Amino acid sequence: MATTDSRPVHRVYVDGFFMDKTDVTNSAFEKFVNATGYVTVAERKPRAEDFPGAPPENLIAGAVVFSPPDHAVALNSHFQWWNYVPGANWRHPSGPKSDIQGKESYPVVQIAYEDASAYAKWAGKRLPTESEWECAARGGPAGKPYVWGDEFRPNGKWMANTHQGQFPVEDTGADGYIGIAPVAQYPPNGYGLYDMAGNVWQWTSDWYRPDYYQQIANAGRIARNPQGPATSYDPQEPRENKRVQRGGSFLCTDQYCSRYMVGTRGKGEVSTGTNHLSFRCVMTRQQWEATARVAGSSKAR
Repeated sequence: MATTDSRPVHRVYVDGFFMDKTDVTNSAFEKFVNATGYVTVAERKPRAEDFPGAPPENLIAGAVVFSPPDHAVALNSHFQWWNYVPGANWRHPSGPKSDIQGKESYPVVQIAYEDASAYAKWAGKRLPTESEWECAARGGPAGKPYVWGDEFRPNGKWMANTHQGQFPVEDTGADGYIGIAPVAQYPPNGYGLYDMAGNVWQWTSDWYRPDYYQQIANAGRIARNPQGPATSYDPQEPRENKRVQRGGSFLCTDQYCSRYMVGTRGKGEVSTGTNHLSFRCVMTRQQWEATARVAGSSKAR
């Protein structure tokens, strides 16, 4: 179930912060790359020491891509619809034959945690903690199942880019998009933030542990600005270092993954990007004021 690791309900307090209205776009990420020469994880050839025993011919730069089967399959293994594709990266999200021309306003994808952190630092920001992310996603009200309220489709209106049709075989695009959509195509939440559910997953800074919420609840008090557990642990893949991802994506459906629900959690190995994973940044008031002072000084000169 999508809610197994998001229990028990617990109380959290977070200090005020600023968050990007949208996920980081291809256009914004390209400016970062052009300014710094940064090379993403997916563009680097894997090192033999990181993958002991792997055949040399398998050590090819690339990333994970959603590859829907051509027939119905049992939903018991995600390996049936995900493939490692050599040459896939943020410029070529689905592989070498794909590109981002004309998709400047789409969320940048195929971004590993390291890549997201590097962009955030360059921009004078940081990645949100899981608690900050959920606080922002809720847009004010507490206890609602969706970013926008109580109903998945209020008055029959699509509120997020999710999967319609038979998963994983076909997305009918009933919500207006088959696959990924540009940012800000659906109504914002109460804080003016777009796409806090669906379209693409978003990295947070917290290590993933399925029992972390229980740890907070056991403390018996309101958690102030929780930073997540000290280490990562996923019993399904105990050797992998994973961070929490939030928000769900265009692949989420109640047939398999309903993690567009605001209280639910995702997880991802830190060096792995996919074509349904992006990020957005936050900054504290102090960071914002410092940035404003620098901008003001530049104008004065």
